[in-house]
Amino acid sequence: MASTNDLKNGTVLNLDGNLWSVVEFQHVKPGKGGAFVRTKLKNVLSGKVVDRTFNAGTKVDTATVDKRDMQYLYKDGEDFVFMDSSTYDQITVAAATVGDAANYMLESQEVIIATHEGTPLYVELPTSVVLEITYTEPGLQGDRSTGGTKPATVETGAEIQVPLFLEQGTKVKVDTRTGDYLGRVS
Repeated sequence: MASTNDLKNGTVLNLDGNLWSVVEFQHVKPGKGGAFVRTKLKNVLSGKVVDRTFNAGTKVDTATVDKRDMQYLYKDGEDFVFMDSSTYDQITVAAATVGDAANYMLESQEVIIATHEGTPLYVELPTSVVLEITYTEPGLQGDRSTGGTKPATVETGAEIQVPLFLEQGTKVKVDTRTGDYLGRVS
């Protein structure tokens, strides 16, 4: 148990049998009446975001979330297999839990997996990854970086938007949170 005064971004709360991660919080002290804490909470499993207000000093139930560095090994049917970097234990994580992270994961890539009581909650990728373009329309003479964009398929099978001058086989840096092109890698 913790007080609402101890809340921080990233703290995981156990409310009504669900796990909620604190996205943002604000301690409010109005001119009259008691102080309160306004929070924005994200459901760890479904991703749903809700606003919730607590009276200041109220006790809330915090959940212990274990974050571990793991290495992505391979895809087994619909599931993904990861190995703990320190103990070499392997765990299988369902595709629904991995979610959009699958678009940017290469084999042997390091990721962080958050678990609660042995159940994987979500997969956290580095903020950017380097991927190779496996297919895109050929660039034309005169295409410059200030021009438009075109779709390109990267080696994980995800489709991203890249500048017109990029060719097949080029390595690019991709933001894993938004899927945006960040630049070429030589």
